[in-house]
Amino acid sequence: MSILTQNIDVKIGCSEKKLSVAFFFRGLFQLFFITLVVGCVSQTAFFDPKPAGTPSFRDIPKETAKSSLPHYFLESPDLITVEAIHLVPKSPYMLRVFDVVALDVIGTPVEEPIIGNFSIEPGGTIQLGGAYGAVRVEGLSLAETEQAILRHLIWSPENTQGRLGPNTVVSAKLVKMSDIQQIANTHLIGPDGYITLGSYGRVYINGLTVDECREAIELHLSKALEHPQVAVDVYSYNSKEYYVIFQSETMGEQIFAFPYTGNETVLKAIANTNGLAPNSSKRIWVARPVGNSHKPVILPVDWVAVTAYAKSETNYQLLSGDRVFVVESRWVAADGVLARIIAPFERIMGFSLLGATTATRFYGRVLIGGGERTGYGGGYNY
Repeated sequence: MSILTQNIDVKIGCSEKKLSVAFFFRGLFQLFFITLVVGCVSQTAFFDPKPAGTPSFRDIPKETAKSSLPHYFLESPDLITVEAIHLVPKSPYMLRVFDVVALDVIGTPVEEPIIGNFSIEPGGTIQLGGAYGAVRVEGLSLAETEQAILRHLIWSPENTQGRLGPNTVVSAKLVKMSDIQQIANTHLIGPDGYITLGSYGRVYINGLTVDECREAIELHLSKALEHPQVAVDVYSYNSKEYYVIFQSETMGEQIFAFPYTGNETVLKAIANTNGLAPNSSKRIWVARPVGNSHKPVILPVDWVAVTAYAKSETNYQLLSGDRVFVVESRWVAADGVLARIIAPFERIMGFSLLGATTATRFYGRVLIGGGERTGYGGGYNY
């Protein structure tokens, strides 16, 4: 009896030791888990950039106090429009196909006048209409065009098809140049900073303001035109952008780039992305690059005040190159960090469990079909 009691005490002691060890490791695991969660949460909670000094928030443009922006500097791939105000070619101008010439011929019959605007057709000819036929004028000056038409119309022994007398007078004036559309059009600034004006060559305008661009184009056209005047405007602002960045520990940061026109605010920037993401917090700031400074200017945004209370103090007017940064929810970020840390251990435990289950399934007499059938269910006794 004493031996049995002693065995029972030994077994109870071993069980208590096993339980104490199990409780110890469980407590250690819980402590590790809590420390890890707190660390992840604190890491995301204190994820804040260090601003370069304290900006004067009273002077920063906001929704209700926007400021005029500095001159816009053209860059690739902006689109500009050029309108022709005064484009007259230098003399002598050689006529081209699709040029329009105004003709006034004195001495024609009343029923068959030659007056009006005539286009130079493909092949370089002008159709005078009626029985007068066509005259080739491509490559001729206006004075040479008048002489060519006059020779074609006046009857002579050499020109028996002429129908008019020697008192005929021809007057020709240039109404429209065919290549004016090569100038008065929408132009894309290429990667090399040039725009193409068709047969008039290329002009470098990268880094110029709109007024400087107009002067550069007029100076370039003055080589072929008489005192050219054009109007220049920006058709599409493509070279300047601002960015909206959503932080995410699981999916990676999502970055949206939008063309900058000068009227954007923080609220409009977030609206362009269809609002905050489900994993986003309401901690938002604007990071603004400043010259050669090593640290950007940080402008914190009170999102609840901007949206719920329509306060404009932190709804800043954005500038080119601004980054609107939206911090991820600290609990979602902590969950993502934990998922990445625990994932390898889950794979190891899953593989170990699969191996143990497989070995148990095929252990012992199961592999060789041994065992004795019992009376119920057709099972085996081992």
